[in-house]
Amino acid sequence: MTSGQRRGRWSGLPLPDRQALRRDQLIAAGATLLGGEGGPALTVRAVCRQADLTERYFYESFSDRDQFVRAVYDDVCSKAMAALMSAGTPREAVETFVSLMVDDPAQGRVLLLAPEVEPVLIHSGAEWMPTFIELVQGKLTAISDPTMQKMVATGLIGALTALFTGYLDGRLTASREQFIDYCVELLLTRASSYPPAT
Repeated sequence: MTSGQRRGRWSGLPLPDRQALRRDQLIAAGATLLGGEGGPALTVRAVCRQADLTERYFYESFSDRDQFVRAVYDDVCSKAMAALMSAGTPREAVETFVSLMVDDPAQGRVLLLAPEVEPVLIHSGAEWMPTFIELVQGKLTAISDPTMQKMVATGLIGALTALFTGYLDGRLTASREQFIDYCVELLLTRASSYPPAT
């Protein structure tokens, strides 16, 4: 691509909009590479090639690879949180999460598998976990004891993380319908098995 063609892609857009658009392209390319089926294949050069941008534009938004990897992970986590927060029922939550993380498996692998192989994400995963637990805890309105709520929410997040990880990496061969039904049943059973505190 010539420099003239590159300039033409952004003509008519204010500079902040151009930068935001390029950043979004890089993040999307990063999710594809970080969540690749064969494991992360993420270098700055590979990201720029995937996004069809030059390294100059990479460093316009990110100081280095580590900052970029964290930004990709945070973007996927934010999408997952938004999807879960918008769900009105356990089934809707599971179906929405499956659509986001299984139908686009690269997103799921970024969320669940990348922290195991990317050292820079070890702390990021630990920082996001309480947020997901709090979200589930807030949905457990049938349990009035906050301590019990938190324990149940923590257990559910752990169980669902293991289930989705196994489903994504092929260790669980259930059909989509079986998988969704089981996750919904898990949520409903765990939430209802603890009576309100008296």
